[in-house]
Amino acid sequence: MGLIPYEQLTIDGKNCSEYGVWISGGGTFNAPPRDMDTISIPGRDGDIFFDNGRFQNINVTYPAFISKRFAPRMDDFRAWLCSKYHYMKIEDSYHPDEFRLGVFKGGLTVSTTARNLSGSFNLTFNCKPQRYLKSGEMPVRFTASGSIYNPTEYAAKPLIKCYGTGGTVTIGGVAVTVTGCTNHVVLDCDLMESYEGDTSRNGTTTLVNGEFPTLGAGASAVTFSGFSRVEITPRWWKL
Repeated sequence: MGLIPYEQLTIDGKNCSEYGVWISGGGTFNAPPRDMDTISIPGRDGDIFFDNGRFQNINVTYPAFISKRFAPRMDDFRAWLCSKYHYMKIEDSYHPDEFRLGVFKGGLTVSTTARNLSGSFNLTFNCKPQRYLKSGEMPVRFTASGSIYNPTEYAAKPLIKCYGTGGTVTIGGVAVTVTGCTNHVVLDCDLMESYEGDTSRNGTTTLVNGEFPTLGAGASAVTFSGFSRVEITPRWWKL
């Protein structure tokens, strides 16, 4: 099989080394394409590009191998992995401070050594374009006005929790007014949803305006009134 570095892959919170699976990952350094439309006009040199304001998904492939007790380990690993059909957190030891969100779409082609003692295969995930920073998963608490600093070049879409019965929060110049809240409201700026509590979505919360804030590169001012505190999970990311 050749020399493959012993690096680790964690899928949906489970370290694949539990199945004896180790990886290499040169493909993890690739970047996704921008979503752009191209128009060619007869008689005019060059193309015109229209940016759709997003990046496309990217396939990320990990060459993987099992060096000992291949058959039973592969059976268990295949059964577990192929039961997953949703976006999962993908972490590897090449990028210990980052993670991706990816779907394993299935399909495994395995090459084995004599008597199936060991084997190699590729694990390919269809991933969202972002490489999320683990530091962006830590909530930042505000009990008074302040600011939050984005260390990347890309605008983040945070998860915002506002505690109180209602009020207005302004982040990066975008104000959101909330009414009809009994304890705290969650503003998911990625999904563009608002709901009371951490999991229940009972439809009792009303956004007075329809804009959801983003956190651009650098510092964004945070002010609020009517709420006792605000917590922002920034979801920093890069390519």
